[in-house]
Amino acid sequence: MDGRGRRDDEHDREHAHDHEHTEADEKPGLLARLQAGVSGHHHGVEGAVDRALETSSRGVTALKISLLGLAATAVFQLVVVLISGSVALLADTVHNFADALTAVPLWIAFVVGRRAANRSYTYGYGRAEDLAGVFVIAMIALSAAVAAWESVQRLLQPQLVHNVGWVIVAGVVGFLGNEAVAIYRIRIGKEIGSAALVADGHHARTDGLTSLGVVLGAVGVLLGFPLADPVVGLAITLAILFVLKGAATQIFHRLMDAVDPELTASAERVVAATSGVEGEPHVRIRWVGHELWADAEITVDCDRSLSEAHAVAERAQHDLLHELPRLARVTVHVDPCDHGGADHHAATAHHFGAPESRSKVGAAR
Repeated sequence: MDGRGRRDDEHDREHAHDHEHTEADEKPGLLARLQAGVSGHHHGVEGAVDRALETSSRGVTALKISLLGLAATAVFQLVVVLISGSVALLADTVHNFADALTAVPLWIAFVVGRRAANRSYTYGYGRAEDLAGVFVIAMIALSAAVAAWESVQRLLQPQLVHNVGWVIVAGVVGFLGNEAVAIYRIRIGKEIGSAALVADGHHARTDGLTSLGVVLGAVGVLLGFPLADPVVGLAITLAILFVLKGAATQIFHRLMDAVDPELTASAERVVAATSGVEGEPHVRIRWVGHELWADAEITVDCDRSLSEAHAVAERAQHDLLHELPRLARVTVHVDPCDHGGADHHAATAHHFGAPESRSKVGAAR
């Protein structure tokens, strides 16, 4: 049974059964009904769309601001590269430009993700955000390759670094610009649940740390170690590879529908505590863009009426929407208990194998 839709009136029935159901379990009080009517919560389709538009707009705003900040930082560094010939600063500048450009596909993904579901994309376009995360990973890998190539070339063919003082200034500016962008992207990304935006924020933070590496290389040149510049360029490449590993792991988890196990356990505790739910529920959760979607399978007393069972499913859905941050959609499947000895899954048993395996796949049906 789908947990969405209008709640039908509940009707109490007395029956000879081991389970006890009180009037309080069956019908919320007048005060609770009035509170629900004026609380301002919107858990239906309209509410989900409003939340999606709001979070997408915040993501786009974050990208606009961070794009301008990183672009200004990278342009300043590029000017210093041209007058100094510093390969370490060149590597850092290329990385900063790449980080700025990653805002473009993320921006597109946030806009595309607002589109409504249709006959072809029945679950909507939220996955566009995760695909943009793949582009972010590709850009990080490309910047690592460019930094490594330029550093090796300078080791094989050393060149003098000029205007070292300006290189130091550019490195400090790069650190401050990237750290500001990192803090902003990570904060907004966590607030709206966007793994791609958080990964891009960590990308910017590492850029800031590598900018400090440029400063160290320039100081080394001032102290009479000209090879310090390309050596630091190689160190920056190594740092980029570490960022690549962490960001790729995070995006891979999103693409494979991984969530924190504690989140699943928390959702199951919430559903199990819902009035009318019997036994242990089974809940599955996945990220779709920056939203969480859930499927829950619950067991309800088989002697309840259809409208009563539907009301239990609605309560389970409502409790989950309140307790799980960023949860946008919930589908609840209701199974009647088998105290009467009936096999309620006989028609589909041959599709799912042994009876003990049905609880693992029931939420998919």
